[in-house]
Amino acid sequence: MSRTARWLCLSIAFNLFVTALHAAGPGDDEKARLENLEFRAAICAHHICSGMWVVGRNYHRTPEEVIAQDIAPFKYFGWSPDFKYEIDKERHLVTVTAPGATPRSARYTGDQGSTILPAGETDVFFQPVNVPRNLPPAAEQPWPMGDIGATDPVPGVDNEAVSDALDWAMEQEGYNTRGLVIAYQGKIIGERYATGWTKDTPQLSWSEGKSITATLIGVLIQQGHLKLDQPAPIQQWQAPEDPRRAITIRNLLNMSSGLDFTNLSFRGPETLIAKNEHMRVYFDSLNVLDHAVNQPLALEPGTRYRYRNSDPLSLGRIIRDTVREQGTDYLTFPQKALFDKIGIRSAVLETDPWGNFILSGYDYLSARDWTRFGLLYLNDGIWQTERILPEGWTEFVGTAAPGDPKKNYGGMFYVNQAPMLPRVPTDMYWSAGFMGQVTFVIPSREMVVVRLGPSGKSVYPYLDEVVSRVLNAVPERMKLPTETEHRAVAPSQGPGS
Repeated sequence: MSRTARWLCLSIAFNLFVTALHAAGPGDDEKARLENLEFRAAICAHHICSGMWVVGRNYHRTPEEVIAQDIAPFKYFGWSPDFKYEIDKERHLVTVTAPGATPRSARYTGDQGSTILPAGETDVFFQPVNVPRNLPPAAEQPWPMGDIGATDPVPGVDNEAVSDALDWAMEQEGYNTRGLVIAYQGKIIGERYATGWTKDTPQLSWSEGKSITATLIGVLIQQGHLKLDQPAPIQQWQAPEDPRRAITIRNLLNMSSGLDFTNLSFRGPETLIAKNEHMRVYFDSLNVLDHAVNQPLALEPGTRYRYRNSDPLSLGRIIRDTVREQGTDYLTFPQKALFDKIGIRSAVLETDPWGNFILSGYDYLSARDWTRFGLLYLNDGIWQTERILPEGWTEFVGTAAPGDPKKNYGGMFYVNQAPMLPRVPTDMYWSAGFMGQVTFVIPSREMVVVRLGPSGKSVYPYLDEVVSRVLNAVPERMKLPTETEHRAVAPSQGPGS
């Protein structure tokens, strides 16, 4: 064949390829557009469902209120005025339909919160259970197990300055702060709530749930069931030649597993697509634990910090399997083993349709209950006289991961070593959730700060100002260790090694 003939054949083949590509393109684009609309409908169905029956379980919230307050103002969820919704109050079922797309539903099941269902389904695939709170009413118990004496005065605090700082915080526009609590030396020295929100309202806390995941791992280590530096006991990773066998529990806690798990972030409605593996757990109907552990390895474990939901959800698989091996009920375990012990009554941990906790981000706690959580860490994992978390655990989670060159992330907690909040002490570490949910723990100043409410912009410069004002209103002294407090275990050793 001559050069001219070969060129002609190649030219014809290329033109046929381009023609086929263009012919397939619009169809592919339309498929992607409808997938995106379906996922937008799904996350909106979830938010309406949880907004009505989780957040609003103790008072009436209409779907119109939930949409106006929790969904429509924020681009991330992709709400459109032409979306249609149906509410089945008897079955606690919400269905949202986007034009031309498959309708998606979410169902509220009680103590497991609301679950996005697979397309066409109207119920979950597990048996929901009641989660008893084995605690008397908070009004009948002293703080911090209850609420009696929670706001007793603390000597040396400039209460007027604290009040002014909180007033300023609530007056700032655009942050949508719904709850703000300051605890100092174990007492609440100031708190504020937006109209309609109270100290007992469970609020969507997003990735603060990752810190709960870490805490449940700490509980299991303290109980002797796990060790920090053991290989992760995940069945799918145990084949002799599987490189994932090298992943340790420490690696997972440090977000340094190396699993290949695409994170396109949550920039806006365009990121609600199946390729966004990291965020997909919040807008599709997946077995989230299988989704996490059935991923290949991309990097050597422990070498690089990368924020991926694969890691806390893999820890979630370890929690589920370990708890069941002990003959304990998985769905009630967090309340019995952790929340009951520290006075938390409001917690709702949501699940996928198979009954697996989505504890990377679908969790609800009140502001005061997040304060209790922070106090557990402020007190080195000791609650009153009982050690809940291993000795040295708080040192580990509050120290930057070896694979994080920016020194911003520890063990499912952010850390201020860089610092991210320059006017706040560098020993601060915190649980952090999407849209500005935080629980700050500042050991050197004996302080816990909780802020809740969906913000459309970064809260960190704002909170740097708020917290620095409050710190100026309390005595500036370093907390001295007592005989009952921990002797820090070096992060290189870690608890349970």
